[in-house]
Amino acid sequence: MFSRFLGNSHVVTALQSMLAEQRLPQTLLFAGPAGVGKATLARLLAAALNCKPGPAEACGKCTHCRRILAADPSLPYYQKLFEERAGLTLEKRRENPLVVSTHPEFLCFPPDGPLPQISIEQVRRLKNYAQFGPSEGRRRVFLVDQADRIDTAAANSLLKTLEEPPPYLTLVITSENAYDLLPTIRSRCVPFFFGPLSASEMEQFLASRAEIGADDRRRLAAWAQGSPGRALAIDIEVYERRREAMLALLRAGARASDFGDVIRHTEVIGRNKHEKLELQLDVLYGLLQDLLRLEAEPGAGSAGEKRQVINEDIRDQLASLAAKVDFQWLERAVSKVDELDSHARRNIQKQIALEAFAVSLR
Repeated sequence: MFSRFLGNSHVVTALQSMLAEQRLPQTLLFAGPAGVGKATLARLLAAALNCKPGPAEACGKCTHCRRILAADPSLPYYQKLFEERAGLTLEKRRENPLVVSTHPEFLCFPPDGPLPQISIEQVRRLKNYAQFGPSEGRRRVFLVDQADRIDTAAANSLLKTLEEPPPYLTLVITSENAYDLLPTIRSRCVPFFFGPLSASEMEQFLASRAEIGADDRRRLAAWAQGSPGRALAIDIEVYERRREAMLALLRAGARASDFGDVIRHTEVIGRNKHEKLELQLDVLYGLLQDLLRLEAEPGAGSAGEKRQVINEDIRDQLASLAAKVDFQWLERAVSKVDELDSHARRNIQKQIALEAFAVSLR
C-alpha cells in the first residue's frame, strides 16, 4: 500500500524503515500543504501497524486494513456529517464530541463546527480513550487532523498526553504549518515535512480518475498547485465564479475597473452562508502569485519565455492587469490578504471585509 502513495517519497521511505526496524516514534508531526496526503499516510501507517501479515506494510485486504482505511473524513458520508454538525448548537457538539473511527485501534479527531476547531471536549475524549490498550489489533493510532485549528485550552490539554503517551499508542498530528502549533507541542513530536506533488505526479494522479476529462485535468492540475486533495475538491464552475469575483477586487484595487463590479460580486458572496471567506482568499492568493510572476516577466507577458502561472486559461487578462501594478502594490495586496486570512476563522462580515480590501489598494 505504501508503494501506491504518490509524492513525498522521502517521508514514506523513512516511515517504512522505522516500521521495519521497530523504532517508530510515539508522537509524529506531519506538516505541509493541505491535500497532499498527510492524513492518508497516517491511515496507511495505522493499517500497517495492525495489518494481519504486517507490521512493516499494509496489505489493504485484511479486515484490519479495510476498516482502518475506511475512516477517511474526505468521503461524502463524513462531509455530510460535518455539514450537519455545523448546524448543531455548541452544547450539542460538546455533548457528543466528534471522533471518526471505523476500527477501535484508529481514531481520527478532525476540526468540528461552523468555524472548524478541535475542541477541548475532543481532546478530553482522546485522553480518555488513550487509557485503554488495543482490543483487536497490535497498536493504537490516534490522528489529530489539522491541529493548527486547535484552541488554546485544547492544545494545553493535549500536551499532557504528548508528554507521557502509553507504550501501545502512536499519536500523529497534522498541520499545514508546523509553526502554527505551540512550541511545546512541536518539541514533543518527530517532524516530517511534506511538499506539493510534482507536475508528473499530479498528472499520474488525475489520469487515474476516469470521471475527469483531459481538458479538466490540465486545469485542475494547475489550480490545485500539487495537491491531489484540493484537485478533487474543486468544482470547476464554482472556482471560476470565485476567481471572477476576486479578479474584480484586484482590478478595482488597481483602478483598472469600476468599483460597482466589486459590489455586484460581494453582495452574492455575502448572501451565501455556505461560502467561506477562506475559499475566496485561497483563490485570491493564487491570482496574486500569478500577477507577481507576470509583473516580473520580461515585457510583462510579451513575447519571449513565459513564466508558468496557475490560471493559464486567463493569462491575457492577468498580464493586462500585471502591466498596471508594481511590486509595492502586490506586496501591499499580499499583506492585506494575510490580514484577512488571520480573521477568516472568526465570524466576520465577508462582504464588508472583501470590499474594504479592494478600497485599501486604491
